[in-house]
Amino acid sequence: MDDPPTETSAEDGRVSGDANFSVPQVVLDRISDQEFTEWYAEQQFQTNILEGQAYFNGPSPPEDPERHSPSKLLQCHRKASYARKNAPREGTPPEGLFWIGSKFEEEIIVPFLQDITTSETYVTNSLWIDTEIAVGETTLQVRGSTDPAIVTSEADPLLLTEIKTTSSLDQLSEPKEHHRAQIHAYLCALNDKYEHVIRTGVIVYGCRKTLDIEVFHVKFDPEFWDDVVTWMVEQTEYEQAGELPPASPEREWECSYCSFKERCGKGDAPFSNVGYEGLLPLFDGYDQQNLTEYLEAHKDRDARLTPTLARIYPALAEEYGVFDWSCPRCSKTYAWDTVDWDGDTSNPPLCPVCIRNNNLVTLSGPEPNTQLRNDQD
Repeated sequence: MDDPPTETSAEDGRVSGDANFSVPQVVLDRISDQEFTEWYAEQQFQTNILEGQAYFNGPSPPEDPERHSPSKLLQCHRKASYARKNAPREGTPPEGLFWIGSKFEEEIIVPFLQDITTSETYVTNSLWIDTEIAVGETTLQVRGSTDPAIVTSEADPLLLTEIKTTSSLDQLSEPKEHHRAQIHAYLCALNDKYEHVIRTGVIVYGCRKTLDIEVFHVKFDPEFWDDVVTWMVEQTEYEQAGELPPASPEREWECSYCSFKERCGKGDAPFSNVGYEGLLPLFDGYDQQNLTEYLEAHKDRDARLTPTLARIYPALAEEYGVFDWSCPRCSKTYAWDTVDWDGDTSNPPLCPVCIRNNNLVTLSGPEPNTQLRNDQD
């Protein structure tokens, strides 16, 4: 069968197969990944304000060394510090996973818990915890909010839950250590706050494909909790000393999924042990959302794009500015948009001055540790 004729109106750019049923070209053009990304970001921005959580609209301030979040315990020390110090994240944020996890908790688990509770118990979406732990001369602070909990009519907690989603339940024979640490932190904090003892929590893993669940009952283990506290003390000491902690993943494969693997030295880029500040030169693996959050977090210190990223995100380049290309041999610099380059990071542009002297030297952006203005400057 022949395709139906397509008509285009020069007057309004409409495209149609029938003059009576047409779609404006401007609508077709706006069905794009860029348009969707911007729309979804604005939806999130408005939702945060609507729900009284405007503090989520923008970068979080760097964490104090003594403060810890239950959801960030028993991680690789270096990964934890990169995140706590607002180092620029690589790759794309897993918004879809976060959304699915939130919907699974709100629309499946919470109604399920409500149905199985007795007439004398109730379900609350979360409980806020804020407690201090004294270890020698160090005072740790643990702050965060739990997942749904079963409570009394006076909202006193009886049973905590921690809800996680996963791609498969097949290899799951026990809860993950950092999830055990998370629920232990909640139990410890709530036991400090309430007169009655809460010693048990439930970790529920939900399969994103089948919606089946696997449930683990977790009793408070003092020895395990001592290990968690030791981890917090070590993390605090690294940051108080201004040290980049060692890379210490629980499992080697975790590095492949880490948002900081390139600056750490576990990726393919020629970098290792890079500190918390600065974008990697000649690296184009930053998502626009992550990049914007980094630039916003450090705009008071003159954060800018590298020449490599300016080609990819011209709107951000116009808003935040761009560092110059620089030559490591002759120290000559060039405005990012005056250098002829196709964007292939494996084949950087050559320094024009060095070429005239028969030296083939590639240009780069500034090194990460020189990109941000010092607070004293």
